[in-house]
Amino acid sequence: MISTVRVTGVPVRNGVPLLENGDRMSQPEFHRRYAECPKGVKFELVGGTVYMAAALRWPHGSYHFELALALGLYVKDTPGVVGADNATTILGEESEPQTDLALRILPECGGQSRLDEDQYVVGAPELVAEIAHSSRSIDLNQKKEDYRRAGVLEYLVLSVEDQRLFWFRLPPGELITANRKGIARSAVLPGLWLHEEALLAHDMNRTEAALRQGLASRAHASFVRRLERARLDRGRGGQG
Repeated sequence: MISTVRVTGVPVRNGVPLLENGDRMSQPEFHRRYAECPKGVKFELVGGTVYMAAALRWPHGSYHFELALALGLYVKDTPGVVGADNATTILGEESEPQTDLALRILPECGGQSRLDEDQYVVGAPELVAEIAHSSRSIDLNQKKEDYRRAGVLEYLVLSVEDQRLFWFRLPPGELITANRKGIARSAVLPGLWLHEEALLAHDMNRTEAALRQGLASRAHASFVRRLERARLDRGRGGQG
């Protein structure tokens, strides 16, 4: 039987103190206590501090939906790369975010993250994307530093308030800027091209057109071959 009570003002469920905004703790303790939280309540651990997500406004959800479509199209045409929406990611002893969107190279293709026995991501995805609205300050500061320390290679923040796309290479933290055609290109995931103006304007046709140009590029074709070679090499090594 599940029971929730209060002990000295702190909610306790099944004997486990529930999370509260601003709590300080390690990742294992956070994970244990998050499992007892009511469904539908989102918490993240960033730099050892617990953050409770605010209710999402329509602009956040709309941009999230459209960026997810773009990243999904990239994944569809890039065997060896997978993506997820709002997946818990265990980055280290003080970090367990629930990223808005993430792209990972599969470990058998040379990727740097894996799934544990409970199917949580352990290690840094190659690319993490966040939609920043009420969370802008955290996304561009504490989370950016957490992702850098953990080894995330690229960090994309779509800032609703600024109407700007911040796309960082980590490290050293330099911005990926759009070319004269308005298209920004990933260095870690060749062929991932995003038209900044189109994305911010909800112009899904132009967003898709720019992405398809990237998918048709020589760099993307070479990247797909490289992923396949890594997978085959890993398989041959396993047989030995």
